[in-house]
Amino acid sequence: MLRTYVGLSTKCASRRLIAPNLMAAPGAVLAIDHGTRRTGFAVADALRITSEPLTTFHGAGDGSDLIDFIAGLMADRQVTVFVVGQPLNMDGSVGPRAKDVGEFCARLSARFPGPELALVDERLSTKEAESRLVEAGHTGQDRKDRRDSWSAMILLEDWLRAE
Repeated sequence: MLRTYVGLSTKCASRRLIAPNLMAAPGAVLAIDHGTRRTGFAVADALRITSEPLTTFHGAGDGSDLIDFIAGLMADRQVTVFVVGQPLNMDGSVGPRAKDVGEFCARLSARFPGPELALVDERLSTKEAESRLVEAGHTGQDRKDRRDSWSAMILLEDWLRAE
C-alpha cells in the first residue's frame, strides 16, 4: 500500500519526500536506490535508530537477479518497509526513469507483499552521497563503488526524519 506525504531534508531543503503517511510497523527498513546498471541498498534497524549502507548490486535493474539479491538481503532481517528512490526532475515533475522505478516497485511488491512501500524523492541524493564520501576520505574506484549505497542511506535518513 502506498500513501503519500511531504517532508523536507535538513541538508537539502529542495529534496522532498513521498512516503507513507503512517507509523509503519516496527521492523527493519530497507532503502533502495534503483538504477539501470547498479542498485544501492541501506538498512535501518528495527528500532530505526541506526542506518548503514549495504553492498551495491551490479547488474540490470529490470531483471530477476536484482529481486533475488534483495531476497538475500532480507534473509537476516525482518523488513517491514521498503524505501525506494523516486526519480523526479528538479522542478518536481516525474522524471524519465519513473516508469522503470514503477515497474521495479510492482515486481518488488509482487515478490514481497508484506512490507509497506514508500517512495522518496531522490533529487540531489547522489550529490549529497558524493559529498559525504569525499568528506569521509573515500577516493577513486572506492568512492564510485560506495556511491549508490550511500545514496540509498541518504534516502533512508530523509525518510526516517520525516517518519
